[in-house]
Amino acid sequence: QVRLVESGGGSGQAGGSLRLSCTASGSTPSTYCMGWVRQAPGKEREGVASIQTLGGDTAMTDSVMGRFTIFRDGAENTVSLQMNSLKPEDTAIYYCGLTPARICGGVPHTYTYSGQGTQVTVSS
Repeated sequence: QVRLVESGGGSGQAGGSLRLSCTASGSTPSTYCMGWVRQAPGKEREGVASIQTLGGDTAMTDSVMGRFTIFRDGAENTVSLQMNSLKPEDTAIYYCGLTPARICGGVPHTYTYSGQGTQVTVSS
C-alpha cells in the first residue's frame, strides 16, 4: 500500500504564491510519476502537473504553464508544487497522486494512489 501525505496550501491573494508538498511512503513502485490534480466546486477534476521519478520529465496543464512549477524536493519520494501568480480560478481542492511509470503519461487526471486533498483558496 502507498500512503501520500500532503502539506501546504491554505489561502492566498491573487498574484501571490503558495507551495504544496507531498511525500509518498509504503510500497511505492520502482519508477512512478507523482503529481497533482485539482477539483473546484461544480467542476470536473483537472490534472495540474506531474513529474516522472525516472528522468524528471514534467508536464503541466496549459492553465498553469509559466506560473506553477513541480519539482522533486529533497527526498526522492517528496514532490512539491510551487504556485506563483495565483488567480482566483486556482481555488480548488488539490490532491496529490502517484501512478506507476508504465501507465503514466501527460498530465494525469487520475492516479492509482491519491492523498486526502488540501484546500487552496485564492482571493481577488
